[in-house]
This record gives sequence, C-alpha cells and structure tokens, in this order.
Amino acid sequence: MTTSETGLFELPQTYRDLQAQARELAVSMRDIAARADESSSTDPDVRKRLAASGLTELAVPAQWGGRFEKVDSLAVTIVREQLAAESAHLDSMFVMQGIGSYGLAVAGSDAVRDRWLPKVATLDAMAALGLTEPHVGSDLKALTTTVVADGDELVLNGHKSFITNGGDADFYSILAKEGDGYSLVLVPADTPGVSTHRPHQIIAPHVLSDVVLENVRVPADHRIGEAGKGFGLVLATLATFRVSVAGASVGMAEAALRLALEHANNRQQFGTSLSRLGSVPEHLASCWTDIEAARSLTYRAAAASARDPRANLHLSSMAKVSATEMCGRVVDRCVQIMGRFGITRDTAIERLYRESRPMRIYEGSTEVIFDSLAKQLIKNGI
Repeated sequence: MTTSETGLFELPQTYRDLQAQARELAVSMRDIAARADESSSTDPDVRKRLAASGLTELAVPAQWGGRFEKVDSLAVTIVREQLAAESAHLDSMFVMQGIGSYGLAVAGSDAVRDRWLPKVATLDAMAALGLTEPHVGSDLKALTTTVVADGDELVLNGHKSFITNGGDADFYSILAKEGDGYSLVLVPADTPGVSTHRPHQIIAPHVLSDVVLENVRVPADHRIGEAGKGFGLVLATLATFRVSVAGASVGMAEAALRLALEHANNRQQFGTSLSRLGSVPEHLASCWTDIEAARSLTYRAAAASARDPRANLHLSSMAKVSATEMCGRVVDRCVQIMGRFGITRDTAIERLYRESRPMRIYEGSTEVIFDSLAKQLIKNGI
C-alpha cells in the first residue's frame, strides 16, 4: 500500500479481490436468503455455497488451511460487509467459524488444533463459543459453569444460553470457572453429557441454542491455553472480531439505502418522484453521509486490528458502536422513506429492519463498550 494521497485511503488489491469474491457469493444467495434468514437451524444450501466459496479459510491461520498467516481482521470485516448486505444467516455462519475457533488457533494443543482447525477452514466442522448463561451476559465473571481437573480429564458442569450455532456446532469453546480463574475448554458436541435445546428466538431469527453440560468429560489437552487464563483468550477473540460487526452493519445500512433510493426514484407523488419531494432528498443524502463516515472508521479500525488486535481494541470498539448505531438510524430512516412499503412483512427492508437491531447488543452492547472506553480514556487520556 502506497502513502500517496490516492493509495493511502484505498484497500490494497488483495482485499479488493476478497471484497469482489464476497460480493459475488452474497448476490448468489438472493434466491434463498429470505428463507435462510428466517431459519432457526443451519440452512444446508447456504452452508454448501459458503463452503464452495472457500471464504471460511479466512477463519483460521495458514498453518491449518487459512489464507493469511494469521486471522486478518480487515479481511473478515470487508467480507462481512458484503455478506450481511444480502443474508444475516450467511454472515453469521461465516464469522462464527472464526469466533468459535480463534482461542483454539492461538493457544490450543497441537493435536486438538490439527484435528479441528482444517475442518473449520473448509466448513466441514462448525464452531461455537460458549460464554453467556441464563443469568449472565456482559458480566462474564459471574458465570457459574465450572471445570475441574480429574486425572487426565476435565469435568465440566453448567448451562450456557443464547449460543450462536448452538445445536448445530460440531464443537464448543466453553468458558468456565476453574479455581480462582476462568478457563477455555474445547468440548466436542457429541461428548456424553452435552445436550442442547432452543427455548429462545430473537426478532431476527438466528441459529441459537442453550447448551447444557452435565458431568461432561474431555481429555486434559482440550483445555485451551493455561488453566485460569481463559479470559485473555476471550478478549483476544473480541479484539480480532468485534470490528467485523461494524463491517456487517455498514453493509446492511448500504443495502437499506439502495432499497430506499430505488423506491424513492420510482415512486411518483404529487407530480414528481419521491426522491425529489419534501425532506426525502435530505434523508437520502444524510444516510449516504452516515454510511461513508462509519465505513471510514471501520476500515481504519480493522486495519489497525489486523496489525495488533489487543493494542487497538479501543478503535475496534469505537467502530462497532459507531457503525451499529448508524445502521439502526439509517435503516429506520429508509423504512420511513418507503412508507407503508417499508413496514410490509416478508420484504428485504423489513428483514433488514429486524436484523439491524441486535447488532447494537451482541459482542458488547453500546452502553458496555462506552463504559469501557470511558474508563480507558479517564485513565490514560487520548
């Protein structure tokens, strides 16, 4: 990447190629996106097409079949921007391969990594991360799931809730209390004592499940990293993937603007197109401006995260908040522009309206992120 005025603010060719590949895949999903996005379980056609694209190779380091030496936040972010514009189901399936396996790639035992990570890269195995519990959300240190060493095995007991890919995943990276610390443990889904059920669904249907662990025994080498050091791996995962939520939000907002613009240009009211009537032109221009501002911060944060995720978590957090809040405003404004056509069930804009809302909550709600940013700012300054 050059430092010329033109090159400085452009994506390098490698990322532009990825962007084009992701866009091609996303557009190819239009015939099944509406069905998949209303599903509570993995859509087999989406999985087949995503696997064939090879994009899940971005979820793991090159050593286990990935495209980059290490997981690249910018690559994941720009791919999510394209996928989320067409299908939330596709977007979630893609990113969870990385979120569910990142701790394993960073700190897992060689034998366990060699077994699972090549399958993650090809989507032959689906990954999941088990953090939240029925009464535990942002305050993860209050979790009650436990892991105890018993000879050459680890024994887990607990109840995880609202787990993405739950019920369909082939393995779970489970955060559990171990002694005075918290450990991350890989639990294959077919391990005796693991059960799943689906008591909840959200306004934008998602592959979600509760995961119950009853005297689940796994080999000791399934502990990921050191005993009691699991929080560091969770933070590393967030540092790498949080900014990609911003990318998905930018993609969704832009998709909504395209729909609103098409409607406004083609809708005739009071002798002129809606796009030239009253406050509608201002709304359209405001949406466009907000999207481009969020994209700029998102790309900057993603590039910084690709260099050093932990050192640039503050930028990833800012981008996540900025883009998800922007997405909510823009999609709502686009619904307003489209009037009754914007609130009609089973339309693309209605789906985007529902899908945009959870973005401000998962992987750190706006309020929790602002609290963390404020603490960092007060302590260290700018």
